[in-house]
Amino acid sequence: MALREIITIPHLILRKKARKVTDFGRDFQVLVTDMIDTMREAPGVGLAAPQVAESQRVIVVEYGDEEDEEKPKKLFVVANPEIISSSEDKVIGIEGCLSVPELVGEVERYHAIIVKGQNRFGKPTKIKASGWLARIFQHEIDHLDGVLYPDRALRVWKPAPEEDIPLD
Repeated sequence: MALREIITIPHLILRKKARKVTDFGRDFQVLVTDMIDTMREAPGVGLAAPQVAESQRVIVVEYGDEEDEEKPKKLFVVANPEIISSSEDKVIGIEGCLSVPELVGEVERYHAIIVKGQNRFGKPTKIKASGWLARIFQHEIDHLDGVLYPDRALRVWKPAPEEDIPLD
């Protein structure tokens, strides 16, 4: 469809709690398709609607197993996502964000989570995620609540050019 501009800090919409999705009609479908195209072009591994200046509770995540590059990436579209369960154990990992350019940070996240929500057509969905995928989901869901990773970071820095950090 169309690429959308990814907004960056200090844009105010990034700090607002997004509205629940109630209409899964044509406009919503266009938004989702645009978000997928924008995420891929960026390139990123996830994108939340507030990052394209839309105050709606919808995220897109595309994840591929780094160990098995032959395996196709899996695309997730989740409206109104909610973490309903999380592991006791947490892990610290490095995160970057398309809306927080030129910085990365160490963030502690749950190792495993279960997310419930709705797919792009409004049907209920539940996703069990662990490791890197769980981190991506937590990062994107934070965006829907106006939380950016530096708010949770143990430390934030400007990476060296050779550091390859996947971005949401």
